Amino acid sequence: MVRVRYDDVTKRYGNEIGAKDIDITVEDGEFAVLLGPSGCGKTTTLRCLAGLTDPTEGEIRIDGTDITDRHPKNRDIAMVFQELALYPHMGVAANIGYPLKVEGVDKKARRERVEEVAETLDIGELLDRETDELSGGQRQRVAIGRAIIRRPSVFLMDEPLASLDAKLKVEMRNEIKKLQRELGITTLYVTHDQEEAMTLGDKLIVMNDGTVQQVGTPAEVYHDPTNQFVAGFIGSPSMNFLRVRRKAPVSQRVVAADDATFSFSVEGLPTAVDDTDPFVLGVRPQYFSVHQSPIDGAAKAKVTVTEPMGDEQLLTVQLDGDGREIAVRAPFDVAITRGDTIWLGVSDERAYVFDVETGARIRQTELSTDTAVPTGSRP
Repeated sequence: MVRVRYDDVTKRYGNEIGAKDIDITVEDGEFAVLLGPSGCGKTTTLRCLAGLTDPTEGEIRIDGTDITDRHPKNRDIAMVFQELALYPHMGVAANIGYPLKVEGVDKKARRERVEEVAETLDIGELLDRETDELSGGQRQRVAIGRAIIRRPSVFLMDEPLASLDAKLKVEMRNEIKKLQRELGITTLYVTHDQEEAMTLGDKLIVMNDGTVQQVGTPAEVYHDPTNQFVAGFIGSPSMNFLRVRRKAPVSQRVVAADDATFSFSVEGLPTAVDDTDPFVLGVRPQYFSVHQSPIDGAAKAKVTVTEPMGDEQLLTVQLDGDGREIAVRAPFDVAITRGDTIWLGVSDERAYVFDVETGARIRQTELSTDTAVPTGSRP
């Protein structure tokens, strides 16, 4: 069993904090992805585990053993960087087998292991090639092969696909996920690419400003975000946010803006939201229902941009009386063009409520018969 545990790990660079109070666990064989924008602390967190950066506070344990102060070579960890750092004076086979050479493994056993790893990565025919003759995807496989040939306890990857084109990224994502499943190696993977994270990870660790915002499965993080940052970072296009307040109690729960004329019917607003305090309503683009004629409880909007995307279309619209644009996904067969007027309903089960000041999620634990309208300021 290879279990990785961060216990309140903090890394400071002078007065700057690279990572703060990191308290996470990666279970045996799990594929965990550290996800967040550039500068959020995810690489610092990974480097602390690798031994390339010394934590200022806290402990890091592998299978219960404190390895915080252990030399990198004694941590039984292998790492793949964004810059693959293949040795240019060595061929493919020599690059893959180099870690075994350093360990003193004899040439015959080393060659057998290199061939086994190359077969696993489907690059057996490349072993006698030079690295400068390889494509980006092939070079990536060589780097992965060099990392796994020692059969490490923990496998670390720091933005390994960042330099590849879109098609190669998809291919390599599939290869990495398949390989990790076959080997069963506990893996931590750093990326800012949410699509990469959602497709690869068993567990997502979402970070911002050096702190962990949420830990969960891809489905949990997407459908049950803990705060406004996570809700806005996960999903493309991003979740739409409207700053609102409740309207006076009526039969429907309506959200509207007092400096605009739009309104939404939204069932199940939390009772913690009163009739006066503003809150933030979050709705993902696909959770609007699109109507081409007025409908009760829907908001009037004008279409400013249409983007056909095969089996659906992405609309950019302006809500009635409001200058800001929001994103809406609609079926491909709904005939909508720029300048059209549409009406938007909200899927009640997929409307999220956040605190204006803290961005924390306000849970819809109870239904209320009150209704709501927004304030003029926007998040």
